[in-house]
Amino acid sequence: MTDQLALWPDDIKVAPKFKATGRVESIYRTPSPEDFQTEAVDALELTLEGIPGDRHSGFTRKSGGREPWYPRGTEMCNERQVSLLSVEELGLIAERMELEDVKAEWIGGNILVSGIANFTRMPPRTRLVFEGGAVIRVDGDNTPCRFAGAAIAARNPGREGLDLLFPQKAAGLRGLVGFVEKPGSITAGQAVTAHIPEQWIYPRT
Repeated sequence: MTDQLALWPDDIKVAPKFKATGRVESIYRTPSPEDFQTEAVDALELTLEGIPGDRHSGFTRKSGGREPWYPRGTEMCNERQVSLLSVEELGLIAERMELEDVKAEWIGGNILVSGIANFTRMPPRTRLVFEGGAVIRVDGDNTPCRFAGAAIAARNPGREGLDLLFPQKAAGLRGLVGFVEKPGSITAGQAVTAHIPEQWIYPRT
């Protein structure tokens, strides 16, 4: 009988690592830790705790609905220090929602980039290296929620149901969350290079 734990190398297809380069269009932070929506700033000075004073700054955070395996409020590693969004994907979300636009600051974005295709689909472990020296390690995609949808609805009072429509139309387009791997300064106009690691599908046996 074949030992299913002893897979031959050819049984797992590995996509090689590669790079993709884009541009920082704008940067944001929350006015205070209590705020959800962000405001444009001239520069982000990233530390190992994230963005000082921002809502999601800190070495640790409290678990919530995204972590059903922990009791709500459990202290855990903060892998969601920074929220990153794509110009192209926000445009597609707006088109799908039949809105003129959806702005990064409405839904709590910190860094808005352009020029990197399928931005939200970049895999965990991707390293985003910014021209100013900062490096952000991608944890994963940011699941769209009704809370962000409510912020969009507040900007479009003539439309009903946008809070529920956003999670439907923004699936796979909501951007990424990550943590600061190397401190540094980020400003609009900087180049950002995504170092996408080797990728594979771990098979069920």
